[in-house]
Amino acid sequence: MNGAERSEPGSTAVTGDGPARDPVGPTGADPADGPPGAPPGDPGGDPARGHPGDPDGGGVPAGGESTDPRGIPAAAVRSRRGALRARRRRRRFYLLAAMAALCLPALLAVGWFAWQFDPPTAPGPDAVVEIPPGANLSGIGDRLDRAGVVGSAFAFTTWARVTGHAAIRSGSYRIPRNAGIREALRVLDRGPVDRGQAVVSAGITLAEVAAQVDQARGLSGARFLELARSGTVRSRYQPDGVDSLEGLLAPGEYRLDLDDDEASLLRRMVERFDARADAAGLDGASRLGVTPYQAVIVASLVQAEAGVESDRPLIAAVVYNRLRTGTPLQIDATVVYARGRRDGPITQADLDLDSPYNTYRVAGLPPTPIATVGAASLAAALDPADAPYRYYVLIDRDGRHAFATTYEEHERNVAEARRRGVLP
Repeated sequence: MNGAERSEPGSTAVTGDGPARDPVGPTGADPADGPPGAPPGDPGGDPARGHPGDPDGGGVPAGGESTDPRGIPAAAVRSRRGALRARRRRRRFYLLAAMAALCLPALLAVGWFAWQFDPPTAPGPDAVVEIPPGANLSGIGDRLDRAGVVGSAFAFTTWARVTGHAAIRSGSYRIPRNAGIREALRVLDRGPVDRGQAVVSAGITLAEVAAQVDQARGLSGARFLELARSGTVRSRYQPDGVDSLEGLLAPGEYRLDLDDDEASLLRRMVERFDARADAAGLDGASRLGVTPYQAVIVASLVQAEAGVESDRPLIAAVVYNRLRTGTPLQIDATVVYARGRRDGPITQADLDLDSPYNTYRVAGLPPTPIATVGAASLAAALDPADAPYRYYVLIDRDGRHAFATTYEEHERNVAEARRRGVLP
């Protein structure tokens, strides 16, 4: 129509004269554009706040990526914040690692010392620890360590010094192995255990030795006697077929160690006897016509009969002289042994006892020694006097004897002994 076209209401008119004007007018606002001053395409936007959908308050640059108010892209901000959090985590880790590195040795040391002080494991069997006079804490710690009582001599010494345990008495201690520092110090503070000693006299029987052993702390005389008669412990001078150690125990004093029992004490007595017999030359008894064991029997007779030292070789000579002629020894001490008691005089009933030990009835030596033997009696049995005597009788109350070669001389000596009141 005449070169002009109508536009639909609400549309933009286009004429041949150029673009049609905006019907809203030059001051009209498109509601879609938002309030005045808002950036294009940001409906309701606030220039002061930026884009309301951007948490950083940034706008949307021309390229379409959101930014913070400083214009830094949001992705860069997030990356920077992640790096910061990572650095903080690393700092915390390094701090904890440093603290652990400082504390761990201390914790390990405390745990180690607690173990040394009071081990959680059960204690073992007792150990005997000897503390010599003048031992210092370091030396005591070393001994306890070697005995297995404590696990560390250093820990023991350190704790003992810190807690003032400097005055530890010398002596023998029985302490459980693996006891630890606390229990070791408790035992040491109580002081050493003194079991005393067992004393064995010369000239006594095996049963009397057992009675003396029974007086020692912690030992049984009955058990000792049972062992001494069993053949379990043997002397090298004990012949086959003889189980009793009668006469084969050395007299003397035996200090008791904490670990001594009846068997160990018996072994010590036998070992001491064997050593003395070796030194005395007991192996050479054959030159006297007797075995080493028979020489011990002779020595036991001398020990039981002699009252003074000078009589011992003479009594030994009488024994050997009678053995050579087959004359019964007729020694009162063998009758006392046969009847089993020392008290009371020898009676005719005693002389009539049917016993291999009754030398009034049986010729030759008794089957075993009748007493423990001292060194002087053993020496006399191995080196008797060169004398022809065949008789002797007690002549003085001091124990001296009178010796005779013939029976007539002997009868005169007996009469003299009665005159002096020595014999009834």
